[in-house]
Amino acid sequence: MDFDSRVYGYSSRRNVVYAKKGMVATGQPMAAQAGLEILQKGGNAIDAAIATAATLTVVEPTSNGIGGDSFALVWVKDKLYGMNSTGKAPKSISIESLKERGLTEMPKRGLVPVTVPGAPAGWAELSKRFGKLPLTETLAPAIRYATEGFALTPNVAKLWNSSFKEFKASFKGEEFDSWFTTFALDGRAPKLGESWKSPDHAKTLKLIAETNAEAFYKGELADRIDEFSRKYKGYIRKEDLEEFECEWVEPISVNYRGYDVHEIPPNGHGIVALMALNILKGYEFEARDTVDTLHRQIEALKLAFVDGQKYVADRRMMSVTVEQLLSEEYAASRRELIGRQAIMPEAGNPASGGTVYIAAADEEGNMVSFIQSNYMGFGSGIVIPGTGIGLHNRGHNFMLDPKHDNALAPGKKPYHTIIPGFLSKDGKAVGPFGVMGGFMQPQGHLQVIMNTIDFHMNPQDSLDAYRWQWVGGKKIEVEPGFPNHLALQLSRLGHEIVPLLDTTTMGRGEIIWRDENGTLCGGTEPRTDGQIAAW
Repeated sequence: MDFDSRVYGYSSRRNVVYAKKGMVATGQPMAAQAGLEILQKGGNAIDAAIATAATLTVVEPTSNGIGGDSFALVWVKDKLYGMNSTGKAPKSISIESLKERGLTEMPKRGLVPVTVPGAPAGWAELSKRFGKLPLTETLAPAIRYATEGFALTPNVAKLWNSSFKEFKASFKGEEFDSWFTTFALDGRAPKLGESWKSPDHAKTLKLIAETNAEAFYKGELADRIDEFSRKYKGYIRKEDLEEFECEWVEPISVNYRGYDVHEIPPNGHGIVALMALNILKGYEFEARDTVDTLHRQIEALKLAFVDGQKYVADRRMMSVTVEQLLSEEYAASRRELIGRQAIMPEAGNPASGGTVYIAAADEEGNMVSFIQSNYMGFGSGIVIPGTGIGLHNRGHNFMLDPKHDNALAPGKKPYHTIIPGFLSKDGKAVGPFGVMGGFMQPQGHLQVIMNTIDFHMNPQDSLDAYRWQWVGGKKIEVEPGFPNHLALQLSRLGHEIVPLLDTTTMGRGEIIWRDENGTLCGGTEPRTDGQIAAW
C-alpha cells in the first residue's frame, strides 16, 4: 500500500509506528503495554487483545467495563472470523411492562436498559478458541492495575469528572449509591495524575480468570447481579445470564476499489459504513479536500444511516436481509438520489429491489480488531456492590414502537453502535481498524478507509485528519481544522455546517496495517490518550 506524505487537518505530533514482531494499539498507554507484555511472554495477538481489553476496564472505566459488550474480527491462518459477544434483553422485560411504569421511551440510566453483558464471555471464548495462554495469565496485568492502582491520564480524567457532575445532579435512587462508592474519591472524581484503584474490580477479574467467566454467568457474580436487580425492580435475572452464549458469525463485506472492507453483521451497525462505501464506489475521487468529495461522502453516509436506523436490529428479526441492503442494485438506486444539493434523507426499500477499541497483531500473522463498551460513558450508572461491575445500558437503543424492526422484546438483541473493522486484499490480511464513538463509528470507518484507499494516507495521517459527522437532517458537525472555504461551499449546497470546539464526539480510532513484507505499520488516535506498543 502506497502512502501519501501530505498532512490533512492538524498534526498530532505523532509519527506512524513500524514493527516486525508485534503491535498493540489502543486509547490507553497502560493497556497497550499490558498487551505487549503478554506478547513478550509468548502470547499471540488474541491473548494480547484480551489482556488489553481487560486492562481497559480498569484504566478507562469512563468508556467500558466488565459489565459491557464486545465484538471481534479475528484473522487466523488466512481466515477472518467474527465474534458477537453482545447480550439479549431479559426474558421478563416487555414494551407493555415499561408502559405500565409510565415510560414512553427507553431510559438512558438505571436497571431498565440493562441487557445481558457479553464482555467476560467474549474474553473466555477468544482465549479458548484462539489463545495460547490461560485466562489467568492474560488477565494478570488488569488485576495488577486494579489492585495496585494507576495514575489517571488526561482524557480519562476529563470524562470521569464530566460523568461525576452529571450523575451527582441526576441520580436520585439508592440503587446508584454504589457507583459513587466505587468511582468517587472523598465525594469527587479522581483528578489528572491521581492514583485510583479498585480492589473489588480486582477480585472480580480474578474470579473471571479462574473460572473462564463461569462465575459471572452461573456462579457467585451472577447471584449478586440477580439479587441487586430484584431488590431495585430491574429485569435481568440469573437465568438470563446462564443462557448467554457468544456467537461466531460470518463477517460481511463489500469490495471497495480492490480492497475487501469487513464488518460484523447486525445487530451491529457496521453495515452502514459498507452501504455508504457501496454508493461511493460509483464515483472517482481525485482529491480529499474538495467540496465535491465531501458532499458525496456526506450524502452517501446520510442515505446509508437512515436505512440502518430503520432496518438494523437483531438479525433474526430484521424485515430485510443483509444481502438486500448490500446489493449493487440497491446501492445504485440510492446513488441516483445524490444531486448538487443537500437532501433530507429518508430510508429506502431494499426489499423491493463511551467504547474502547483495540488493534493487535503478532509475527505469526494473527491480527485482531476488538471493540468493547459500556455505552454513554459509565453505562447504566449501576454498579453491583462489592464487585466493581458497572452494568451497561445497551437496551437504551431499543424502540418502544412494536412495529419497528428494533422494537424491544424479551430475548432480543438491540441495535448496537460498537463495530470493529478489518481490511483485506486478494485474500490476504491488510489489518484491523476501528473508530469508537457511538453513532460516529460507521462515519469514522468511512472516513479512515477512504483516507487510506482513495487518498493514500498512512495510518497516523488518516487518524490525524479532520473529521465531520452527520447528526440528523442536513446538519453536519465539523471539528477544528476543517477548512473554512469548504465549510462555506458546503453551506451553499444546503448543508448546515456546525463548527465544534471540542473533538470529544468525533470518535477515537486505531489502525494497524501489514505490508507485503510482513512489516506492521500503526497509527493511534490523537483525540485521546492513545499509544502504540510495539517490538
